[in-house]
Amino acid sequence: MNSQQGVQAAKQQAPASPIFVEAEKLFEQMKEFSQFVARRAYEYFEARGREFGHDLEDWFRAESELMRRVPVEIKEAENQITVRAEVPGLTTDEIKVSVEPRRLVISGKSEKAAEEKKEQTLFSEFRSNQFCRELTMPAEVDPTKTTAVLKNGVLELAFTKVAESKAVTVEVKTA
Repeated sequence: MNSQQGVQAAKQQAPASPIFVEAEKLFEQMKEFSQFVARRAYEYFEARGREFGHDLEDWFRAESELMRRVPVEIKEAENQITVRAEVPGLTTDEIKVSVEPRRLVISGKSEKAAEEKKEQTLFSEFRSNQFCRELTMPAEVDPTKTTAVLKNGVLELAFTKVAESKAVTVEVKTA
């Protein structure tokens, strides 16, 4: 292995950080995705001859077809919370993270060149290229002290817990 191959191998192994964004940007993305799912669910409704009573089934079928399932693991230690999410095939530029004291939103989408389609897809088991997960944190965290690393298809986020304030007894005096 020459030195250039060694540098390229090191770059591939080096962990990278995803993009942190404001929650409002991710909510807009979630709204757009919801509209895509609604359109696809309506296509199932029409394909069935507009038969009522299968709304939820159509919605879940469309959602599973359009959105990638992202398994997560949350661990809590004394002063830290760690979240791991499996996001194989995505790069740091394609992942967005928003952190609030009690909420975490992770989303990702890989862009592919648009292809002209002449047929309508009736069923597909191909994996989607987008996901969005919203998680409630088990304790309050400091968003400014969050680190995120993407390595080998696993996104690992580390959060510093906010110290809990203890109740204080206040003596009431007469004036």
